[in-house]
Amino acid sequence: MTLQAIRALAEGKAILLYDFDDREKETDLVIAAEFITPRIVYQMRKDAGGLICVAIDPLACRRLGLPYFSDILMEAAGSGKTLPALELVSEKAGDIPYDVRSSFSLWVNHRKTYTGITDADRSLTIRELAAITAESLKDSKIKFGDRFRSPGHVPLLRTAPGLLRDRRGQTELSMVLAKAAGVIPATVVCEMLNGETGQALSKGDAMSYAAANGLAFVEGRDVEALFRGTIISDQDSN
Repeated sequence: MTLQAIRALAEGKAILLYDFDDREKETDLVIAAEFITPRIVYQMRKDAGGLICVAIDPLACRRLGLPYFSDILMEAAGSGKTLPALELVSEKAGDIPYDVRSSFSLWVNHRKTYTGITDADRSLTIRELAAITAESLKDSKIKFGDRFRSPGHVPLLRTAPGLLRDRRGQTELSMVLAKAAGVIPATVVCEMLNGETGQALSKGDAMSYAAANGLAFVEGRDVEALFRGTIISDQDSN
């Protein structure tokens, strides 16, 4: 199923990506950001229902100057300004039961969007995020703020520098698959939720959805095996 998922991503199709039984135990609807359309944004918010985020290559994050949002909060809280609430909302060690820290960065809109929330606006922002990711990997002097404003409606996720060597999240799993597929290393991820139970969609139900919709379903353990076996190079490791 791993090769099927890689082929699907290369062809611009969405896939379902489950992380691990010992982590979030969640399935994300995933597509390479360069292929996003308003219709796929609609599918994600209607059928998946989670947060529609964009994971970005670690070297691109570094070159574009994308920070961890928790670092922004900590720096602002220590700036001497009257922002006491920031000390309360910043992450603390042990806050997240399945991880060391959140991968959230900025929330952005492209400067050519209107409100930023419509399916058309979000797909524009996401496609342009893919474009600037590709450009930054060729040119380290790209200015992110020339094209995007924050706050916005598309959350960015920073991929760990060593990918699965550093973190085993959907962010890193999707990046391993994107690199294997040869697409621009920026992926759209959205959690599959169950509106009846109020919980994440079960693995079994996610597999049924994949089968009913002709989508590839792949598990984190198989992506991790691919990564460990081939060590797909991440450009930020040196």
